[in-house]
Formats: sequence, C-alpha cells, structure tokens
Amino acid sequence: MERTPKTAVYKRQEPATKSSARFAMVSSAHSPNAAGETLAINFNRFVEQTDGVAQCKRLFELLSAFALTFGCPWIAYGSLKLQRKSSKPSRRGPIMLNFPDEWQKRYFEMGYDRIDPIIKTSRGQAGAFRWSDVYEHASTTEEERRFFDEAATFGIRSGISVPLHGPNGRFAFISFAQYHDRAIHSIETNYLQLAAVHFHRMCEKFASLDEFKAEPVLSLRERDCILWTARGKSSWEIGQILGISYNTVNFHLKNVKRKLDAASRTLAAIKAVNLGIIES
Repeated sequence: MERTPKTAVYKRQEPATKSSARFAMVSSAHSPNAAGETLAINFNRFVEQTDGVAQCKRLFELLSAFALTFGCPWIAYGSLKLQRKSSKPSRRGPIMLNFPDEWQKRYFEMGYDRIDPIIKTSRGQAGAFRWSDVYEHASTTEEERRFFDEAATFGIRSGISVPLHGPNGRFAFISFAQYHDRAIHSIETNYLQLAAVHFHRMCEKFASLDEFKAEPVLSLRERDCILWTARGKSSWEIGQILGISYNTVNFHLKNVKRKLDAASRTLAAIKAVNLGIIES
C-alpha cells in the first residue's frame, strides 16, 4: 500500500483557516464568547438527550451525533483492563466504533491493536491529546508513525483521544477522528472530553444492564468461522479449511454477527477477540 508522505498527513497543525467556517460553532464570523456559548448549548443538549438512556448503543449514537458537530464523523470507544501479574492490557470490555469498514479490516488483520500508539499514549496520559502531537513526539517509533500514515490513506487524517482511567488498572479511551487536517481548538477539545467522560460514566453505570453483561455463547462451528475470519480468510477459504460449503460459512457468520450485535464480520471478529471468545 502506498504511504502518504508524513508531511502531508500529520504536520504540525496551524490555526484554522477560512475553510473551517463551515463548522458553525467555530466559524470566524462568531466571536469567541458566542462560539463558547454555542458549544455550551450543544453540550447541555447532549447531556439532556442522554438523561434516562440505559443502553450503551444508544449513548454511542448520541455521542456520535455530538461529535459530528465538531467535524468528527468517526469515533471509537474501547474499555480495557490490565491483566493480573502483567502490565499488558487485556482487550476485554465494551468496544464500539463507526470507523470505515476498510480501515477496521486492515487494522484487525495487521494486528495494529498491539502497536497502536493511541492506546499506548492513553495508558500513560490523563488528559485529551492530539494525534499530531503523538506523531511528532520523540518517543514515537517509525512503526507507529507508519500506523498513522496508513490510517490517512483510508481518509482518517487527524483526531484527538481522551483517556479514561478507572480503579484496579482499568482504563478506557474514546477517539474522535476527522478526514482533514483542521486543528481542533482547545475549547472544542474540552467539550469533547467532557462528553467522553459523561458517556463513559453512563456506559459503565448501565453496563450490568445491557448487552455487555452476558458473554454471548457461540457454537464450535461459529467460533471456528469467526476465528478464521479474524485471520483474514474469506468465506470460500474458510469453507475449504473446515470442509463446509460457502453458504454454511455465511450462515454461521450471520449468527455470530447477530449474537455479538455487530454490523460487519470484521467488527464481530474484533468483539470476539475483545471478549476472549477467540484469540487472534
């Protein structure tokens, strides 16, 4: 895959230009006070909309709509917990994202969760951070920079992430991504962080009531099919490996998607790994 030149992807962000005027909340036509008032109104509306919502999926939809007003069409939420006697985070816990399917597939097939600099930075940082700052940091490796470069080839060019630390080594993170290099201003970052904290607290509060409480039970064939899917195999290839028909593979994968409440087989594979049902 052709790499996008670094300078064209994660160069240091300059103040927003006139092109950002299409985002009403940060339009140059507004005074700083007016822009701040608009942000506050939108945040208060988001909080009101989440009042009484007891499902993480619906909360995620509301957070996505709120983030879109900042020019962030993609968000991802992951909850991790450190394994006992190890500093390595396990991938058990809720995971929700609306990133492009092609990028999700590439991310999973390449095992990028093992070297993801966003996860690494989230583990050691308390406040929200820009991806461009991670890209330019001296401790970031060339492999990690290539991760950002490749994401840009899928249209994911910039963003911020919010670490969410909890007790017993547990932490989560929420990422807000953009398809352009427009800088997210400090006041916008603050409101996105407030929204992320609010979402996470509500999701944690209701986690025992929703789909994350009971681990879905997959049949042996369903586990086999989603395992080979996680390893990048097509339905035809899985059928050849397991000695079953193409249609039977698709039948099992359809059941897996339903049980894991996943819109695609790639997301189903991610969730299966995240829940410890299979190992990638």
